[in-house]
Amino acid sequence: MTAPEQANTAESAPHILRFDGIVKRFGGATALAGASLAIRPGTVHGLVGQNGAGKSTLIKLLAGLHTPDEGSIEIEGRAHDRLTPHLCEDLGIHFIHQDRLLVPTFTVGESLFLGREIRLGKTPFLDRSAMQRRASELLANYFGVDLPKNALIGELSTAERQIVQITRALLHKPKILVFDEPTAALVRQEAEILFRLIRRLRSEGVTIIYVSHYLNEIEALCDDVTVLRNGVDVASLTENEISAGRIASLMVERDIADMFPKRKVELCGEILKVRNLSATGRFHDVSFSLRRGEILGITGLLGSGAKDLVRTLFGLQTTTSGTIDIDTRGLKPCNPVEAVDRQIALVPEDRRGHGVGLDLSVRENITLSSLGRYTRFGFLDRKRESDDTDELIRRLQIKTSGREALVRTLSGGNQQKVAIAKWLSRRSEIYLLDEPTVGVDIGSKVEIYSLIGELAARGAGVIVLSSDLPELVGITDRILVLFRGRVTRELISSQTTTDEVLSASTGASEGLRHVG
Repeated sequence: MTAPEQANTAESAPHILRFDGIVKRFGGATALAGASLAIRPGTVHGLVGQNGAGKSTLIKLLAGLHTPDEGSIEIEGRAHDRLTPHLCEDLGIHFIHQDRLLVPTFTVGESLFLGREIRLGKTPFLDRSAMQRRASELLANYFGVDLPKNALIGELSTAERQIVQITRALLHKPKILVFDEPTAALVRQEAEILFRLIRRLRSEGVTIIYVSHYLNEIEALCDDVTVLRNGVDVASLTENEISAGRIASLMVERDIADMFPKRKVELCGEILKVRNLSATGRFHDVSFSLRRGEILGITGLLGSGAKDLVRTLFGLQTTTSGTIDIDTRGLKPCNPVEAVDRQIALVPEDRRGHGVGLDLSVRENITLSSLGRYTRFGFLDRKRESDDTDELIRRLQIKTSGREALVRTLSGGNQQKVAIAKWLSRRSEIYLLDEPTVGVDIGSKVEIYSLIGELAARGAGVIVLSSDLPELVGITDRILVLFRGRVTRELISSQTTTDEVLSASTGASEGLRHVG
């Protein structure tokens, strides 16, 4: 076959799914402005774009949760004026949502077979043992995991709940499987298991739509990629055109070769000193210091004690021995109130659950931790509060319709900015940032990196806990690596590589040494 014939064949190949000229408005806001998307059967198709680019709206249209105002949707060559969740399931379309939609009080077996329960013979009674036995077989087959037999969904880790959700979808033998940010809560080893499963499903003819902010995953997994920007598809890339750098530039319409803003900050005296800190079963004999103007990275595998250490600094967990000094004053926070009083701020990983109040306004969230500054004789100075809120919205470039907009209406990146603004309003001195850019698009990441640099430049001490190793190396001055509850390496960020950090995190590096 000649090259032109091959090209014609590729162009005429049937698409299992096609969106054409989709327009979707919500009130006065246009979420999609003529977006098109064509997906070949049996491929992994990446869907990327900044928060607010229209990815979620497109997925919700496919799920039958919204109806397009203009444009058409074709599935296996047939046009559908209106999709419903039930019709989608009949058509073989299933979704692995970013939010784990499982009943927390169900067992693993009950969750997997919800709606298609195994019963005792012809009776109405459930055969719970059979469901649990079958669940164990399925989990072992797809993921090679063995979850506790009678564990409730609410008792499982985030990663384990996602495994259950994926397995439940596979029971329906899907034709199209949509993954929405599937690795946001997974550590490296768990993500590798997921990648192997996706490749296996593709080899079995399942079509995958893969939505992710992690462009290295998109580059490694996808056969085709559609890039959305401002509600429009701006590029469709095939396998030999896909690279993380090119996708990133298309997403933000500018060169981001230098993702990590350069900063020159003179480090001053110690603002935090930790000596021989231990917490039984979590971490042991941890010692380090933090200087004003410094950005200190902390990392480690799941169970290394890194997250426990950060939570302990904010008073969320207790210690068994050791000291914590702030500005040479002894402190061992017994609770977050004491930590906040001493100008410590925590921006948690789960921003929606713990970082912001979704049903509060941007203004209410930003001033929530510093209401005392706006109160006099028991009355709230609304004008001053509003003026300060507007200034932080402008300074952090929070994209919102106004200070009174509910935070749940904001994109993930802008919700994260609100979570940080809350502590800027309080004028904190030590910032603990737990996975500050998880689930955030690449454009917002760069803005958050700049903000972290600004915090350091004004003399704050910043601790960044992150599993994103390029991020950690790019924005920090030093990195502490925890392995099995101990700090085993201290690395100078400008003199190290992500490979060296990863090697230290897994315990594979030579010359492990105590950091004092």
